[in-house]
Amino acid sequence: MRQGNNEPDHVAASREVYDHSVEQYLDVVGTVISSQFEAPIDLAVLTAFAEEVASKSAGPVVDAGCGPGRATRFLSDAGLDISGLDISSRMIEAARSAHPQLRFEVGSLTQLGSPNRSLAGVVYWYSIIATPPDGLREVWAELDRVLSGPGRVLVAFQAGENDLVERPNAYGSAATLGLYRHRVDDVVRSLGEAGFEVLVDVRRKAALGHETTPQAILLAHRRQN
Repeated sequence: MRQGNNEPDHVAASREVYDHSVEQYLDVVGTVISSQFEAPIDLAVLTAFAEEVASKSAGPVVDAGCGPGRATRFLSDAGLDISGLDISSRMIEAARSAHPQLRFEVGSLTQLGSPNRSLAGVVYWYSIIATPPDGLREVWAELDRVLSGPGRVLVAFQAGENDLVERPNAYGSAATLGLYRHRVDDVVRSLGEAGFEVLVDVRRKAALGHETTPQAILLAHRRQN
């Protein structure tokens, strides 16, 4: 459903949670990529994404749904010209404070704010988990608009059977956060229907203390005719 301003309900709910829980979120997750929350193979794919982008197109990259800038900082350190974007203004404030050398702006997965065909890469590091499966088409449509021909896409998410997990009082916010465990084959299919080809498909079992479901990371590019 959408609110009166034509904003999907899941976007408004996510903003409410993260705007009101940024301190608690930072206490749990932190502001940098770490071995506590990323397995070695996750770090390897992040690094591979940076190398792929650098080898194909030396242009700007956006970390869409960046939170406090964890992946943004990692990929900047790997050599990318990257900025972060998030729906939560409080998260953007936290990202700017933690990483003052980087650029962060408020925006959404369906409104990336970049010119047509201007980006060498887009990262969705666990940022599609609040988007329902039928909402991914709109996300990929915006991706198609902003990504340049040889650009690369990185998508990480918790895998499942498109089941919805509701977290009341998420991060102490007093609001309920709905998170989707996307079916990996469905995400691959939806990317394909939007014109993208998955180059790397990593699926791993839950391996870290906070994980209760399998994890998936997809590296893709626009299908070449």
